[in-house]
Amino acid sequence: MDNVRRLTLMLLLGGVGVSMLTAGTVMTVRGMRGKQEIRDELIRQKITFPAKGLPAEYDRYAGRRVENGAHARVFSEMIGGNVRKATAGRSYSEISADLHAAGGQDEKLTALRQTAFMGETLRASLMSAYQAWQVTSLAIGLGAVLMGAGAAFVVVGTVLSSAQ
Repeated sequence: MDNVRRLTLMLLLGGVGVSMLTAGTVMTVRGMRGKQEIRDELIRQKITFPAKGLPAEYDRYAGRRVENGAHARVFSEMIGGNVRKATAGRSYSEISADLHAAGGQDEKLTALRQTAFMGETLRASLMSAYQAWQVTSLAIGLGAVLMGAGAAFVVVGTVLSSAQ
């Protein structure tokens, strides 16, 4: 391979490698900052699993604070179970339809609709925190992959430049 080709290939591979290293670093740092923001917000909310009375599958969370995406998902599942229990499995929209059919004057259905609304809203907020946690994990993972691939490109470019 002549020197001009080798130099061109080295610069191309090195440039791509440096770009990938930079992008990977940015993604990793942003993902880590995102996780910390989610954690800080969940901690500020002071959401704590009840110390007693949890279903058996949630026992290991008893008394613990919700501090990360996985905890947020589990707490949202617990809320979902409580809402289904309170509403006999009916959704907010189903209860609203029943209330509308009753002329909007049924106090029991009004209270049940409020319970369903609050529960489903809390559940959706926690699921949003869980999804954001997952996206930040993806950004960190992809950032690490980009950094690894970028480093490999830089090494290959360096090896090509020093080859005689």
